[in-house]
Amino acid sequence: MRIGITIGDVNGIGLEVALKAMAYGRWPATTDFVLLGSEAVARAQAKQMRIPISKRLLFHDVGSAVWSPGRLRVDASRLAVAAIEEGVKLCMARTLDGVVTSPVNKQGFQRAGVEMPGHTELLAALTGRKRFGMLLMGGGLRVMLVTRHLPLAEVARAITREAVREAIELAEQGLCWLGLEGERMGVCGLNPHAGDGGALGEEEQRVINPIVRQLQKKGVNVVGAVPADTIFHQAKQNEYEMVIAMYHDQGLAPLKMVGFDEGVNVTLGLPIVRTSPDHGTAFSLAGRGEASAASMRSAIREAIVLAGRENPWR
Repeated sequence: MRIGITIGDVNGIGLEVALKAMAYGRWPATTDFVLLGSEAVARAQAKQMRIPISKRLLFHDVGSAVWSPGRLRVDASRLAVAAIEEGVKLCMARTLDGVVTSPVNKQGFQRAGVEMPGHTELLAALTGRKRFGMLLMGGGLRVMLVTRHLPLAEVARAITREAVREAIELAEQGLCWLGLEGERMGVCGLNPHAGDGGALGEEEQRVINPIVRQLQKKGVNVVGAVPADTIFHQAKQNEYEMVIAMYHDQGLAPLKMVGFDEGVNVTLGLPIVRTSPDHGTAFSLAGRGEASAASMRSAIREAIVLAGRENPWR
């Protein structure tokens, strides 16, 4: 098996945590790793922060950039994008069995000419997929998002029956991929108290609950809409193996509260394996050698596991 790791924005902590994960993690003897990006920058960072370079790590150069810790630079963003594109290309050709993406800066994406709100949307475009989703795991929670990188003012309009259905169906397939076929899923309400019978909003009655009932009739093990202020506690008590959250912070705030250092992002709906650590570039920590590699290690482990299973979307 061969897993690729993209270099991410070299001026953040992504390369640092990738190097640490490889150097200090325990990995299967049957798995090789390829860093997609710039060997020169990787070696410079490793030397500066005194991180040993794992003998298991191979290098695949796709460009270059100036290493300037904590600074937003277009060359670093372009290198990050080139690494993602190469990772997808090699996965589609089955030269790689999966790819772990290091953090990128969304503003840098824009400066580099990428009109995408984030990694997930770019990966979907590169693989030609229109049905895709973001699954986050950590601290004993699994959270699927209906909407992703949207301003809060736009969320309610984006909560459509089709969007909710797609998220639940992807989540159900995702559970199968994780070895949890048929387990129970809970769907968050959008409004306080899940709308309180319409007194605090109608999205639950008009959109969410009708889709949940339709899917229940088809045999999908899903319940909702459940008030978001209780559903995550219930999930921690093993009442749900997956929570479907309506928007980004509704799902990620509780997950990061209980699993900040171990969170993993898995993209569902792609014909390739893609995972990533559930944190950003952390420019304020860059170059200091203090960043935790726990989330990156978790992302690499999950990529290895998923690459060994049948992908529902291949």
